[in-house]
Amino acid sequence: MTLCILLGRLRRILLPTVFVALSFVMSGAPAQADELINQSLNGVAILGYDPVAYFTDNKAVKGSNDFTYEWLGATWHFASAEHRDLFMVDPVKYAPQYGGYCAQAMLDGSTALADPNSWRIVDGKLYMYGSRDDIAAWTPNETRNISTADVQWGLLKANLSQ
Repeated sequence: MTLCILLGRLRRILLPTVFVALSFVMSGAPAQADELINQSLNGVAILGYDPVAYFTDNKAVKGSNDFTYEWLGATWHFASAEHRDLFMVDPVKYAPQYGGYCAQAMLDGSTALADPNSWRIVDGKLYMYGSRDDIAAWTPNETRNISTADVQWGLLKANLSQ
């Protein structure tokens, strides 16, 4: 393994983890482990993209400051009042898995920032990825990957709540 590949992997694993840890120090640890949401330093979830639009419009749509909702310690943005209202009724239905962090990285129990334009809906659940390459790596073993990432996500949340 070349040094460049090794450093790239370490960066992918360590930097997001350090970012999450620093955000907890700056804002306090979440009241519940479920509050581990991928959010910017100003508390906006999934870089301000509308989680409902993935389901209704079948595309990534940037949300608006005009349509927001506070849920699990983060501010969620929506493209319309209708999308906001749908989310308010059933946020678990629309929220991305693993708090909006990269699903591929979750296989190792690590958090990595996701690109809102790299996503898939599988069995009615939204999964976000760091890149299209992550989607390509994830898809061939998707069922197994979901099971593994679900376990890793549970362990990560459990460790944060201690």
